[in-house]
Amino acid sequence: MHHSKSASSRLPVTIYYEDTDAGGVVYHSNYLKFFERARTEMLREQGICQRDLLEQSIGFVVRSMEIDFLKGARLDEHLEVLTRLIEKKKASLVFCQELVNPDHEVLCRAIVKVACIDTQKMKPQGIPDAVFSEK
Repeated sequence: MHHSKSASSRLPVTIYYEDTDAGGVVYHSNYLKFFERARTEMLREQGICQRDLLEQSIGFVVRSMEIDFLKGARLDEHLEVLTRLIEKKKASLVFCQELVNPDHEVLCRAIVKVACIDTQKMKPQGIPDAVFSEK
């Protein structure tokens, strides 16, 4: 399936003291926050505001996530989350997300399946045309 160049995104991440455990390494659940922010920014780059979608009772929820913690990210590191859309279906999106260091080493990688739902009925809903359109 062909994707426009906008089907990938980069988000800079700096590791702060609050992100780390006693050993100065990022606490595992915080990687999920970095990935979440990166997906939100990727939608924003598409001109999609999640608040506007919510006003139409359209929301995105994480259905499943496969995550590999390859190497710990440390305090004060300047990293980047690379996000790619790898699959788009009628009511779901699949992203590959990688947290990389300046040497292009992958510290953490996740495959994230996101479902589009009607937030009133809590049921699957077709993804609006504007989201990752092929145009």
